[in-house]
Amino acid sequence: MTILVPGGAGYIGSHTVKHLLQEGFDVITLDNFSSGKRELITGGKIIKADLMDKEAITEVFKMHDIQAVLHFASLIQVGESYINPQKYFQHNLVTSLNLLEVMLAFNVKNFIFSSSAAVYGIPESTPITEFHPLRPCNPYGKTKFFIETILKDYARAYDLRFISLRYFNAAGADPEGQIGEMHEPETHLIPNILLFLLGRKDSFNLFGTDFPTPDGTAIRDYIHVSDLAVAHVLALKKLLQSPQSEFINLGANKGYSVLEIIRKTEEITGLAVQFIPKPRREGDVPILLASKEKAEQILGWTLQFSDIETIIETAWNWHRKK
Repeated sequence: MTILVPGGAGYIGSHTVKHLLQEGFDVITLDNFSSGKRELITGGKIIKADLMDKEAITEVFKMHDIQAVLHFASLIQVGESYINPQKYFQHNLVTSLNLLEVMLAFNVKNFIFSSSAAVYGIPESTPITEFHPLRPCNPYGKTKFFIETILKDYARAYDLRFISLRYFNAAGADPEGQIGEMHEPETHLIPNILLFLLGRKDSFNLFGTDFPTPDGTAIRDYIHVSDLAVAHVLALKKLLQSPQSEFINLGANKGYSVLEIIRKTEEITGLAVQFIPKPRREGDVPILLASKEKAEQILGWTLQFSDIETIIETAWNWHRKK
């Protein structure tokens, strides 16, 4: 079975490609390499193309018998989405619409979407379940919300079958050390701490020390990227067996504050983390925790690597060798 993976050269996409290959799928990674890295692709076919180019997508579907699509290609920086919302709405929405249009033209109906906890906005209660109101509070989150709305309408009108996976904070690196996180610029907490400790960043800023949390820093639900990859393959298998569209959270239902992450990183690396306190970033919420019950029930998903020690250790091993 041939699976198309737009954005498969990115952080979560590349880990999912690796797991798809291990599970015996034929994988085509489609990426424009504006942020994805060829060195993160562990096998399968690679096609350089841009989802803004509908003709290029059409050519891929003409040349290959694709049965399902796992869509990771997206702009992801929340801060940038505030500064330049037009860029995010144009890119994230148009690329997804182009991809869906070509899929339907070739009668490809199985679609796994890389969504985000950002669709929920400021949580009314935690842990957040899939029934929580959707009130995204930044342009990035709104693009994911809009695409999910489109998916519901396409499922009704065109018999599209989809599972939208709403992740919380992806972290860590491949336990085998083969691939890991390579964002430019890097905006995620754990790699920024590690890059500072390795001398690759001049300073480390801690954004927000006055949140209504026990230590004043934001609490987040961290999920190991390899556990995310497994969830995507489980979602694909579920969709192929039982074409029921779903929205599913992917998180650990356990939170750590920024200061707790810093202290745990110091413990694992043996190095002191000096940080510069900064004001909160616009759109940051105090606490984000996911309910993982639906993922466990629907997908049979279990966490193998998402304890915080394994997350930090695998990330540390990856960044030290780069």
